Amino acid sequence: MQRGFVLRLVQRVVAVRPEEIGAVVWAFVYFFLLLSGYYLIRPLRDAMGIAGGEKALPWLFSATFVVMLCAVPLYGALVTRLSRRRLVPVVHRFFAANLLLFFALASLGVPRPMIGRVFFVWTSVYNLFVVSVLWSFLVDVFTSEQGKRLFGVIAAGGSAGAIVGPLVTAAVSERLGQTHLFWLLVLSAVTLEACVYCARRAEHHAGARNESEARASSDKPVGGSLFAGVRLIVASPYLAGIALAMLLLTTMNTFLYLQKTDLVRRAAQGAAAHTALFAWNDTAVNVLSAALSLFLTGRLMTRLGLAAALVVLPVLSGLGFSALAVYPSLAVVAVVEGLRRASQYAIERPAREVLYTVLPREAKYKAKSFIDTVVFRGGDASSAWAHAGLLSLGLSSSGISLVAVPLAGLWLGVALFLARREKIMAAELSEPRAAPRPAEEPGISQG
Repeated sequence: MQRGFVLRLVQRVVAVRPEEIGAVVWAFVYFFLLLSGYYLIRPLRDAMGIAGGEKALPWLFSATFVVMLCAVPLYGALVTRLSRRRLVPVVHRFFAANLLLFFALASLGVPRPMIGRVFFVWTSVYNLFVVSVLWSFLVDVFTSEQGKRLFGVIAAGGSAGAIVGPLVTAAVSERLGQTHLFWLLVLSAVTLEACVYCARRAEHHAGARNESEARASSDKPVGGSLFAGVRLIVASPYLAGIALAMLLLTTMNTFLYLQKTDLVRRAAQGAAAHTALFAWNDTAVNVLSAALSLFLTGRLMTRLGLAAALVVLPVLSGLGFSALAVYPSLAVVAVVEGLRRASQYAIERPAREVLYTVLPREAKYKAKSFIDTVVFRGGDASSAWAHAGLLSLGLSSSGISLVAVPLAGLWLGVALFLARREKIMAAELSEPRAAPRPAEEPGISQG
């Protein structure tokens, strides 16, 4: 009786079925631990990033892009050879070992400015890879229909973790001081190991209804060629559209980030103060994100459709940059960035991940990873240099904001195209087929 009451209570918030609860709970905890571990160290990364001044940031973004170009083929080789069951532990434990290495270097007295620059680049690579692996895992074990119902609440786990992480960092940063902040790296490494266990439990519960098929899928390597991700994107207008949407997303993010770092530097002094300020900003954003994920995202996608969720962020971006063009200030930047980031984490990211559920496994891991990492960081680097170039031409913050407004309009059009294609491809996958050709790749050939 009590279990039935709890289930009914949960179903008032989330459209989850009884047989899905185990997988959803473990996926929720997985995302919670992953982002709490990352957000423990994100404010530290941001404080190190601004320590070198705004002019250093384009170089850091470019270095991140170069490292990403080198890392993606290595990841592609892993995906080709490893099964899903082995891929998640290998990736997470590799980055956990890196965190412990940074801690050791800091403890041995390696100069902090040198560690800071490398750590900024490494953290930017690490975050994208582990989150991309998590979502590749989720879109592989959940269907398109399930994703529209459940990805919002799973994303709320990430938002909850992103609340806890910066709260811990904000609470300890000024007490510990810069000397002992690197102990946060050890705690972050521990959360990555816990993520491995959660992924295994989520996979077990997700495959409980068809255990033999689930085991075959999780134990079978994805296969394919090392650079298949690029080939798939070039051959598919659908994947190319996702890549273009990602490029526009990261351009908006970078423009806002560069404006914020300049204004924050004027508002607070000292690395510890910068770390605390970034941490409290992250906390406020993620509280809003968690609320949206729990109470809005699933309803938005199931009742109004995927298109409604995909257009939220482009519309907010257009309105936000229009406001910044009129009144560029720290308060307006904080509000615009806060609303955009909360909407991105709670609405845009789950909706974007649903787009991958209708694709073959190779696209889910390789093309998706290329878009989530190389395209994302390439957008960071190119937009950072574009921002610097616009400043050198004499454009003010208001002028740069005006440049971003038509880009938001383009993004809106791409989002609508992707939503239409996903609906068609999901319907095709749900229809029974008589003897499909072995080489057929659903959704790719039809773009």
